[in-house]
Amino acid sequence: MRLSREEVVHIASLCRITMTDEDIARFQDQLSNILQQFEALKKVNTEGVPPTAQSLSLHNVLRDDSPRPSLSREDVLRNAPQQQEDQLRIRAVLEE
Repeated sequence: MRLSREEVVHIASLCRITMTDEDIARFQDQLSNILQQFEALKKVNTEGVPPTAQSLSLHNVLRDDSPRPSLSREDVLRNAPQQQEDQLRIRAVLEE
């Protein structure tokens, strides 16, 4: 299916974009080529193929959540850039 110049101009107006004459000619070729590819896909026999939203099955790849010991307070504070009275000290993130 070959798109006409007027169809490309109409599509551009629906998208609210301006095009030069060069753009119109280029998109006329490109969009027509895309439509030809879809015509080829229409010929593929899909009888008995169920509709799918994903081509691959989805599954959770996270590990099981199991309790384990945490770091000691001393280890955490040892890695902190700033500390005050056995607590982490951070910059204020809210304006006053």
